[in-house]
Amino acid sequence: MQEDAGVHVLPIPVEYGGKQLTVTPTIVESDRGLVLLDVGPPGAVDGLETHLRALEYDLDDIWLVLLTHHDGDHAGGLAELLERVDAVVATHREEAPYVSGEREPIKSEGSRYPPVDIDIELTDGVRFPTVAGPMAVVATPGHAPGHVSLYFPTGKLLVAGDALVADGEKPLEGPKPRFTPEMERAVDSVDTLAALEIEHTVCYHGGYVDRGTERIRELHEQLRA
Repeated sequence: MQEDAGVHVLPIPVEYGGKQLTVTPTIVESDRGLVLLDVGPPGAVDGLETHLRALEYDLDDIWLVLLTHHDGDHAGGLAELLERVDAVVATHREEAPYVSGEREPIKSEGSRYPPVDIDIELTDGVRFPTVAGPMAVVATPGHAPGHVSLYFPTGKLLVAGDALVADGEKPLEGPKPRFTPEMERAVDSVDTLAALEIEHTVCYHGGYVDRGTERIRELHEQLRA
Protein backbone atom coordinates (compact mmCIF):
# COMPACT_ATOMS: atom_id res chain seq x y z
CA MET A 1 0.00 0.00 0.00
CA GLN A 2 1.22 3.45 -0.94
CA GLU A 3 4.80 2.18 -0.98
CA ASP A 4 5.51 3.78 -4.35
CA ALA A 5 4.66 7.09 -2.68
CA GLY A 6 7.28 6.55 0.03
CA VAL A 7 4.99 5.50 2.88
CA HIS A 8 5.45 2.08 4.45
CA VAL A 9 3.20 0.46 7.06
CA LEU A 10 5.06 -1.76 9.54
CA PRO A 11 2.77 -4.17 11.43
CA ILE A 12 4.59 -5.55 14.48
CA PRO A 13 3.23 -8.26 16.83
CA VAL A 14 4.01 -7.32 20.44
CA GLU A 15 3.05 -8.12 24.00
CA TYR A 16 1.63 -5.12 25.82
CA GLY A 17 -0.43 -4.88 28.97
CA GLY A 18 -0.44 -8.65 29.29
CA LYS A 19 -1.97 -9.07 25.84
CA GLN A 20 -0.74 -10.05 22.41
CA LEU A 21 -1.54 -7.42 19.82
CA THR A 22 -0.29 -5.97 16.57
CA VAL A 23 0.75 -2.32 16.42
CA THR A 24 1.37 -0.39 13.24
CA PRO A 25 4.16 2.21 13.15
CA THR A 26 4.63 3.90 9.79
CA ILE A 27 7.79 4.89 7.92
CA VAL A 28 7.82 7.90 5.61
CA GLU A 29 10.70 8.55 3.24
CA SER A 30 12.15 12.05 2.92
CA ASP A 31 15.21 13.60 1.32
CA ARG A 32 16.75 13.91 4.79
CA GLY A 33 16.09 10.31 5.76
CA LEU A 34 13.27 8.27 7.26
CA VAL A 35 10.49 9.66 9.44
CA LEU A 36 9.10 7.13 11.92
CA LEU A 37 5.53 7.73 13.03
CA ASP A 38 5.31 6.09 16.47
CA VAL A 39 7.72 3.47 17.80
CA GLY A 40 5.74 0.84 19.64
CA PRO A 41 6.05 -0.48 23.20
CA PRO A 42 9.28 -1.77 24.76
CA GLY A 43 10.63 -4.59 22.62
CA ALA A 44 9.27 -3.29 19.32
CA VAL A 45 12.61 -2.06 18.00
CA ASP A 46 13.68 -5.48 16.72
CA GLY A 47 10.50 -5.66 14.68
CA LEU A 48 11.16 -2.20 13.28
CA GLU A 49 14.65 -3.22 12.31
CA THR A 50 13.40 -6.34 10.53
CA HIS A 51 10.92 -4.33 8.47
CA LEU A 52 13.53 -1.72 7.58
CA ARG A 53 15.99 -4.34 6.39
CA ALA A 54 13.30 -5.76 4.12
CA LEU A 55 12.95 -2.25 2.68
CA GLU A 56 16.75 -2.04 2.31
CA TYR A 57 17.07 0.53 5.10
CA ASP A 58 18.70 0.50 8.53
CA LEU A 59 17.64 1.96 11.87
CA ASP A 60 20.33 4.59 11.35
CA ASP A 61 18.36 5.94 8.40
CA ILE A 62 15.71 7.29 10.80
CA TRP A 63 16.27 11.02 11.31
CA LEU A 64 12.93 11.94 12.92
CA VAL A 65 10.62 10.10 15.29
CA LEU A 66 7.18 11.71 15.43
CA LEU A 67 4.87 10.48 18.18
CA THR A 68 1.15 10.81 17.63
CA HIS A 69 0.80 10.81 21.44
CA HIS A 70 2.43 9.59 24.63
CA ASP A 71 0.68 6.27 25.36
CA GLY A 72 3.10 3.45 26.18
CA ASP A 73 2.15 1.30 23.21
CA HIS A 74 3.26 4.18 20.94
CA ALA A 75 6.17 5.69 22.88
CA GLY A 76 7.35 2.97 25.25
CA GLY A 77 10.12 1.74 22.95
CA LEU A 78 11.49 5.21 22.18
CA ALA A 79 14.32 5.19 24.73
CA GLU A 80 15.46 1.80 23.44
CA LEU A 81 15.44 3.10 19.87
CA LEU A 82 17.45 6.19 20.81
CA GLU A 83 20.14 4.00 22.32
CA ARG A 84 20.82 2.87 18.76
CA VAL A 85 19.81 5.86 16.65
CA ASP A 86 20.65 9.56 16.83
CA ALA A 87 17.22 10.83 15.84
CA VAL A 88 15.22 13.99 16.46
CA VAL A 89 12.05 13.47 18.54
CA ALA A 90 8.84 15.40 17.91
CA THR A 91 5.39 15.38 19.43
CA HIS A 92 2.63 17.88 20.12
CA ARG A 93 3.45 20.41 22.81
CA GLU A 94 0.58 19.07 24.95
CA GLU A 95 2.14 15.58 24.82
CA ALA A 96 5.75 16.61 25.45
CA PRO A 97 5.56 16.74 29.29
CA TYR A 98 4.30 13.16 29.44
CA VAL A 99 7.05 11.83 27.20
CA SER A 100 9.83 13.80 28.92
CA GLY A 101 8.83 12.73 32.44
CA GLU A 102 7.51 16.06 33.71
CA ARG A 103 4.10 14.40 34.02
CA GLU A 104 3.08 10.79 34.49
CA PRO A 105 1.33 9.22 31.49
CA ILE A 106 -2.42 9.48 31.85
CA LYS A 107 -3.00 5.73 31.37
CA SER A 108 0.19 4.49 33.07
CA GLU A 109 -1.53 2.84 36.07
CA GLY A 110 1.47 3.53 38.29
CA SER A 111 4.27 2.57 35.90
CA ARG A 112 5.89 4.34 33.00
CA TYR A 113 8.42 3.89 30.24
CA PRO A 114 11.84 5.64 30.38
CA PRO A 115 11.39 9.37 29.75
CA VAL A 116 12.90 10.97 26.66
CA ASP A 117 13.59 14.63 25.87
CA ILE A 118 11.53 16.22 23.11
CA ASP A 119 13.40 18.19 20.44
CA ILE A 120 10.44 19.61 18.50
CA GLU A 121 7.08 20.55 19.97
CA LEU A 122 4.46 20.42 17.26
CA THR A 123 1.35 22.50 16.68
CA ASP A 124 -1.59 22.02 14.36
CA GLY A 125 -0.81 22.70 10.70
CA VAL A 126 2.96 22.15 10.79
CA ARG A 127 4.16 20.51 7.57
CA PHE A 128 7.17 18.35 6.78
CA PRO A 129 8.44 17.74 3.24
CA THR A 130 8.51 14.05 2.30
CA VAL A 131 8.78 11.88 -0.79
CA ALA A 132 5.00 11.44 -0.46
CA GLY A 133 4.47 15.18 -0.62
CA PRO A 134 3.84 17.47 2.34
CA MET A 135 2.98 15.71 5.59
CA ALA A 136 0.66 17.90 7.64
CA VAL A 137 0.17 17.66 11.39
CA VAL A 138 -3.53 17.61 12.25
CA ALA A 139 -4.45 18.15 15.90
CA THR A 140 -6.91 15.39 16.90
CA PRO A 141 -7.14 15.60 20.72
CA GLY A 142 -9.40 13.44 22.85
CA HIS A 143 -7.68 10.07 22.98
CA ALA A 144 -4.80 12.07 24.50
CA PRO A 145 -4.55 15.82 25.20
CA GLY A 146 -2.23 16.55 22.27
CA HIS A 147 -2.94 13.62 19.99
CA VAL A 148 -2.08 14.31 16.35
CA SER A 149 -2.77 12.58 13.06
CA LEU A 150 -0.71 13.01 9.88
CA TYR A 151 -2.27 13.92 6.54
CA PHE A 152 -0.72 13.56 3.09
CA PRO A 153 -2.88 15.62 0.72
CA THR A 154 -0.98 14.52 -2.39
CA GLY A 155 -1.93 10.88 -1.89
CA LYS A 156 -5.12 11.62 0.07
CA LEU A 157 -3.71 9.45 2.84
CA LEU A 158 -4.36 9.78 6.57
CA VAL A 159 -2.19 8.23 9.28
CA ALA A 160 -4.74 8.45 12.07
CA GLY A 161 -2.82 7.26 15.12
CA ASP A 162 -5.56 6.31 17.61
CA ALA A 163 -8.06 8.95 16.45
CA LEU A 164 -9.59 6.09 14.43
CA VAL A 165 -9.19 2.31 14.69
CA ALA A 166 -9.44 -0.56 12.22
CA ASP A 167 -9.21 -3.60 14.48
CA GLY A 168 -12.92 -4.05 15.14
CA GLU A 169 -15.77 -5.69 13.28
CA LYS A 170 -16.01 -2.89 10.72
CA PRO A 171 -13.24 -1.68 8.37
CA LEU A 172 -12.93 1.72 10.08
CA GLU A 173 -14.31 2.83 13.43
CA GLY A 174 -14.06 5.73 15.82
CA PRO A 175 -11.79 5.93 18.87
CA LYS A 176 -12.38 3.38 21.60
CA PRO A 177 -14.23 5.02 24.52
CA ARG A 178 -12.51 2.76 27.06
CA PHE A 179 -9.12 4.24 26.15
CA THR A 180 -10.29 7.79 25.35
CA PRO A 181 -10.41 10.06 28.42
CA GLU A 182 -12.04 12.98 26.58
CA MET A 183 -14.52 11.36 24.25
CA GLU A 184 -16.34 14.58 23.36
CA ARG A 185 -13.09 16.12 22.11
CA ALA A 186 -12.30 12.90 20.27
CA VAL A 187 -15.65 13.08 18.44
CA ASP A 188 -14.85 16.67 17.45
CA SER A 189 -11.52 15.39 16.13
CA VAL A 190 -13.31 12.84 13.94
CA ASP A 191 -15.25 15.80 12.53
CA THR A 192 -11.95 17.55 11.83
CA LEU A 193 -10.73 14.52 9.88
CA ALA A 194 -14.03 14.26 8.00
CA ALA A 195 -13.34 17.70 6.50
CA LEU A 196 -10.20 16.39 4.77
CA GLU A 197 -10.07 14.73 1.36
CA ILE A 198 -9.07 11.18 2.34
CA GLU A 199 -9.13 7.99 0.29
CA HIS A 200 -6.84 5.74 2.39
CA THR A 201 -6.35 5.49 6.14
CA VAL A 202 -3.70 3.89 8.33
CA CYS A 203 -4.70 3.19 11.94
CA TYR A 204 -2.15 2.27 14.58
CA HIS A 205 -4.53 -0.47 15.66
CA GLY A 206 -5.63 -2.27 12.53
CA GLY A 207 -3.26 -0.92 9.90
CA TYR A 208 -4.21 0.09 6.37
CA VAL A 209 -7.82 0.33 5.22
CA ASP A 210 -9.20 1.45 1.88
CA ARG A 211 -11.62 3.88 3.49
CA GLY A 212 -11.62 7.63 3.82
CA THR A 213 -13.75 10.74 4.01
CA GLU A 214 -17.14 9.16 3.34
CA ARG A 215 -16.71 6.57 6.09
CA ILE A 216 -15.25 9.13 8.51
CA ARG A 217 -18.29 11.36 8.01
CA GLU A 218 -20.54 8.38 8.74
CA LEU A 219 -18.58 7.69 11.90
CA HIS A 220 -18.95 11.28 13.07
CA GLU A 221 -22.71 11.15 12.59
CA GLN A 222 -22.90 7.88 14.51
CA LEU A 223 -20.76 9.18 17.35
CA ARG A 224 -22.83 12.34 17.66
CA ALA A 225 -26.11 10.41 17.89
